[in-house]
Amino acid sequence: MLYRPFGTTGKNVSTISFGGMRFTEPENFEKNSDLILYAHEKGINYFDTAPIYCEDRSENIFGHALRQLPRESFIVSTKGSHAKGDDLRKTLERSLTRLGVDQIDFFYIWHLMNPQDWENRKQLGAVEAALKAKEEGLIGHLLCSSHMEGEAIAEVLKERIFEGILLGYNAINFPYRQQAVVQAGQQKLGVVTMNPLGGGLIPQNAEKFAFLKSETADNVVSAALQFNLSHPAISTVLVGFENRDEIDQAVAAVKNFTPISSKQQKNVESNLKTAFSDLCTGCGYCLPCPVDIPIPKYLDSYNQLILTDGDKQAVLDHYRFHWDITPQQAKECISCGDCEERCTQHLPIIQRLAELPLQASE
Repeated sequence: MLYRPFGTTGKNVSTISFGGMRFTEPENFEKNSDLILYAHEKGINYFDTAPIYCEDRSENIFGHALRQLPRESFIVSTKGSHAKGDDLRKTLERSLTRLGVDQIDFFYIWHLMNPQDWENRKQLGAVEAALKAKEEGLIGHLLCSSHMEGEAIAEVLKERIFEGILLGYNAINFPYRQQAVVQAGQQKLGVVTMNPLGGGLIPQNAEKFAFLKSETADNVVSAALQFNLSHPAISTVLVGFENRDEIDQAVAAVKNFTPISSKQQKNVESNLKTAFSDLCTGCGYCLPCPVDIPIPKYLDSYNQLILTDGDKQAVLDHYRFHWDITPQQAKECISCGDCEERCTQHLPIIQRLAELPLQASE
């Protein structure tokens, strides 16, 4: 297993980390614990969970497994999304009990969806409560997790409250998040990436993503993981596992790992645009919109419609859980055409906004 320093925390993390959101049988503690222990045996030392994951059983699953391991042999993280300080404290104390530890190594101010949400976390006491818990030794290091675009995340990081960041980053959406990763690297923060396989879209469209493969990655799953880890600022990649074979495949992806060169990186970016000329790459040149529609967010959601062969529920979930936007705002388009004139890919933006679903049954 390849390990990297996690920012300036003094912790070394496995480049593949175990994400606790994918247990298919959350009620089966023994089966899932066995999977966690197997991952640890293979060198994975960073385990990530959160309240509500897997029918609100994920933290208990990890607690069941991690109690069987020496405390110094693993790093565990969990999260709190409450804006009020008292509520965050209750969540933290419950997580400590569930996980069976005296300290959460990495605790995330979780699910920052927009700048106002971030302001609320500060004003209503969540950040203060987390920092107090850190002083008490209940939290080792304070981090944040966000689905905002890269520029907005970068602004949060510049406040220098956090020691690391968790964000979605993959071969499909990296243009949306690149600025945040670069900012984190400049500040020497730890960077955890989630959703490295694009929610399964990359392996489901393996032929289209064949250009990711290299001499050291002969399948798109390995190639997608290597794509993430080739960014010098990225510390570790979160992967959810359903069986031992998936763990073996992920671990193999970083065996004898060599980062792709800048030339290869540019080749990937070029191929991405060629292979998916109909996908929005998130450059943002379409903005500003005269009626304040966040066009890149909606077109990223439209990407889901293309890659899932029209799965409207996937698009609706993307609105809500990835971008925190409503379906209705896309329909406020006044068809002025300014965005289409500026689009470097010449995409039919007006048409796509009109085609975005309002509900799954449309």
